[in-house]
Amino acid sequence: MVTRFDVFLVNMDERPSRDAKNTRPAVIVSPDELNNNLDSVIVAPVASTRAKYPTRVSVDFLGSERHVILDQIRSIDKVRLVKKIGALDAESRKMVAARLLELFAE
Repeated sequence: MVTRFDVFLVNMDERPSRDAKNTRPAVIVSPDELNNNLDSVIVAPVASTRAKYPTRVSVDFLGSERHVILDQIRSIDKVRLVKKIGALDAESRKMVAARLLELFAE
């Protein structure tokens, strides 16, 4: 089961396979209604970059500062989800959701 704000390792290989060589962490940002009914999810990369942009939300994940990179969201097939490695905490969820609302507001 895939839930909004879960963090997964995502297979970024050209062709997904069980033997993923290029994986990156990403947070699920699509709503659970979509996650439960489609074969794809919307994800945002999670990185340890130090670049401070309005589209990047600083979060504490796995004991260190990381950034959810909302300017690089993309839709991927669920077969690319390698392994769940955690989930964002309540405060980080609020910040990511608020920033997404800002990005897509009129």
